[in-house]
Amino acid sequence: MTIDLTETSTGAIHDALQQARRRLGGPASGMVLTLIIVTDESAQYDAVRAANEAGREHPCRVLVVITRRPDSSSRLDAEIRVGETSPGETLLLRMYGPLGQHADSVVAPLLMPDTPVVTWWPGDPPGVPSADPLGVLAQRRITDAAAASAPRQCLAALAAGYRPGDTDLSWTRATPWRSLLAATLDQPHGTIHSGTVSAEQGNPSAELMAAWLTSRLHIPVASQTSAGPGVTDVSFTTSDGEITLTRHDGRVAHLRRPGQPERRVALHRRETPELLTEELRRLDPDEVYAESLTQFEPA
Repeated sequence: MTIDLTETSTGAIHDALQQARRRLGGPASGMVLTLIIVTDESAQYDAVRAANEAGREHPCRVLVVITRRPDSSSRLDAEIRVGETSPGETLLLRMYGPLGQHADSVVAPLLMPDTPVVTWWPGDPPGVPSADPLGVLAQRRITDAAAASAPRQCLAALAAGYRPGDTDLSWTRATPWRSLLAATLDQPHGTIHSGTVSAEQGNPSAELMAAWLTSRLHIPVASQTSAGPGVTDVSFTTSDGEITLTRHDGRVAHLRRPGQPERRVALHRRETPELLTEELRRLDPDEVYAESLTQFEPA
């Protein structure tokens, strides 16, 4: 069911939601959180699709904040979707004029009561997510440095403004790599002297992986540029020889260790819905991410 409201108010949106629930046969139930998406008109389709796919595992109310024509008069248009592509509810809130500068005043009355709030910026993130008006409403704040024009500078800004509850999808993209590397280094190996992470130019996941390895292993880990896609190689120089993990096709990795046969391991590149689903599984602070970010802070 889709309901379109033009020049509306939060009260009218709330009434329309209740009406939609009655038509579908019952009240809203089983929704576990509110997901606020801060995006623009060109990116909202992909963001909503990712949220709807994640909503199959985490039923939620999705509030999509789209700011349009800041030089026009204040106006709020809403598009309400209930019972369509996910178990939850999706509200597209298009804010015109000065109203867009006060989006939190529109969003706050529409939050699900007594449930956690997550704010996600699919595009260029704010420098300090926890200080953003829509970030203040959330217990968990998701950014994506890969969407920034200068990813490394973005990571440095996120490090400077980090607060518990912040995370970044560039970190989430590295989860399979980190799991495989942790399992590899849990096995007996020689003394590790240095490491290298190779990826396509400007890849923030590689920067975060190098920072994570540096903080955990207390060795220098350099970032190098490769042809991609994404992260392609991680290697360690040890007293027994070189340990390498390579993935040049975006699907299968090859693990080589001194004195052992080569292993092939599934390591596919994941799409945004998978990444968002993973992040919505945990709402507690990610201390390992926070520790890795400290590598980007000025000395």
